[in-house]
Amino acid sequence: MPELPSGAATPMSLVDALRAVAGLPPKARASFCWGRCVRGTYAPSDQAKEITKSRSLTMPCRVLARFSADCGIANAVGTDGCSLRGFSFRLGSGNQRSEILTQSAPVHFARTSDQMLAFLQAHMPGPDGKPDMAQVAAFSAANPETQRQASYLAANPPPASLACTTYWGVHAFPATNARGETRFIKFKVMPVGQERRPAEDAVKSTGLWRDLEARIAARDVRFSVMVLLDRPGDPVMDVTIRWPDEDGREAVRLGTIVITGTEPSEACDAAVFNPANLAEGIGHPPDEIFAARRAAYVISRTRRR
Repeated sequence: MPELPSGAATPMSLVDALRAVAGLPPKARASFCWGRCVRGTYAPSDQAKEITKSRSLTMPCRVLARFSADCGIANAVGTDGCSLRGFSFRLGSGNQRSEILTQSAPVHFARTSDQMLAFLQAHMPGPDGKPDMAQVAAFSAANPETQRQASYLAANPPPASLACTTYWGVHAFPATNARGETRFIKFKVMPVGQERRPAEDAVKSTGLWRDLEARIAARDVRFSVMVLLDRPGDPVMDVTIRWPDEDGREAVRLGTIVITGTEPSEACDAAVFNPANLAEGIGHPPDEIFAARRAAYVISRTRRR
């Protein structure tokens, strides 16, 4: 079992490790490699300005977004078997834009960059193309927090339809409103009118992407952009744990995203969806994974080019 390195992880080493674990080619995305680029609109709610002064979240705008799935299998021919889903979206334009990354689990699989690198090293495939399961088990036992994401997904498998999935932001963002009041928020993006989970046999007959395209064509893909509001003592530095009573606490609807069509993949590749791009009124989360992620996205994009 690899020891937890001290300060060994860099954004570049994380990108390399993500690709190596999944067996991805050099120009592939390091994570969430399977995806569809889409466009849409965003309409803010009357409550948005109470939470943030960010024009990206308080003004109507066009949306560029990407639905994705993280298989971790380079030669996969489909994505029906993937558990973790992603939804990244850009609101606003110019220097008044925010790029938000969300996923189908409310926690990340590592607390620090070093722990993330060690996790990936423990799961690295051997000569037979498979990881050493004894090594994985030993690492998991020594680092139980790295199992929380997998445990959540096992207990809460996402609907097979990307349009029916709830997406979470694992980071705590400092949000400042026009009165200068700042508090931490977490994003939660919920499907509108899609409470019924699609039948599994229907999913298997169409696949994730065909299902999504059919729903977009039917103007049937809408999401409420919600935020969870912090309470005193909520952890904001550890992305492997949830806030207490997170499912039952107060949530505010910032606005609604309506997906209206598809875009070529190149449109989203050019956008990157770098989480560092946040309009004034939404600050950078203080946790270590966010800092590593914003640098890794730039490296991954440069290598793809």
